Amino acid sequence: MKTLITGASGFVGSAVLRRLIMASHSVRALVRPNSDCRNLAGLPAELMTGDLTDRASLDRAMTGCSALFHVAADYRLWAPHPREIYETNVIGTRNIMLSAANAGVTRIVYTSSVATLGLTPDGSPADENTPVSLADMIGDYKRSKFIAEAEVKRLADEHALPVVIVNPSTPIGPRDIKPTPTGRMIVDAVSGRMPAYVDTGLNLVHVDDVAIGHLLALERGTIGERYVLGACNMTLKEILTELAAITDRRPPLIRLPYNLVLPIAYMAEAWARLTGGGEPRVTIVGVRLAKKRMFFSSDKARRMLGFTTRPVEEALREAVDWFRQHGYSS
Repeated sequence: MKTLITGASGFVGSAVLRRLIMASHSVRALVRPNSDCRNLAGLPAELMTGDLTDRASLDRAMTGCSALFHVAADYRLWAPHPREIYETNVIGTRNIMLSAANAGVTRIVYTSSVATLGLTPDGSPADENTPVSLADMIGDYKRSKFIAEAEVKRLADEHALPVVIVNPSTPIGPRDIKPTPTGRMIVDAVSGRMPAYVDTGLNLVHVDDVAIGHLLALERGTIGERYVLGACNMTLKEILTELAAITDRRPPLIRLPYNLVLPIAYMAEAWARLTGGGEPRVTIVGVRLAKKRMFFSSDKARRMLGFTTRPVEEALREAVDWFRQHGYSS
């Protein structure tokens, strides 16, 4: 089976690519001209240059492929030009789905996110059916992914696309070269740059388990359904405590109130805009998101796909080891 994958040079995409190769797929990877391809080094994949905003390049890449994994996304909680996030996540997703429709692919796995799902008022784990609307989306990343997922469903109905949707939670592990916002948090924690915490929570999962979940969705997923791919719900304090144990550091003991952190985020973003720097370590959206515990249930994926996960401590340790080995932290 010839399979096209987008986002293969990235964190989740490179993990999916490796699993596809292990499953004997003939893989074609769409990469942008300026992509950092370190995650692809030495892998037996056909690289094709293109861009999600360039429909013609997508049509060329899709030629001869019978399956598509659309993993690529612009995952930033802050951007100096927010339209870039929508161009990749919404317009790019629409383009690749239309190319897949024209090519007559027989199976599509679309990588959405738990960012598109609702959250429960009491902080208990949410799932695929938790009520949500666009008005609930905080920040451009969440809004763009919500709109993109809705667009995938619309196009699937219009063109009878054989789409299965997966909603990964918060992947961690090796090869987070950018790194992602979560990866940056891990680097900061093990480097002693997080002396305090806020009362929030995340669902962590090993990136390689997320990749296995993608292939399970291809093989066993029901067309039109979506599946949360997550593992362990942990408060931020619990995450930082586990990281401290892994690195033989003292865990942070100070809990910061939101009304203290929010002004810091405003100042950090203003400074980033003034200086033209990268994404600040503290963002307004990040603080607003931290007001809720983002806990999720993967029971549906476990029941319907046979999805399983390894202990989150193993995932955290592998992430720490990879960041150390590659010079991100001491």
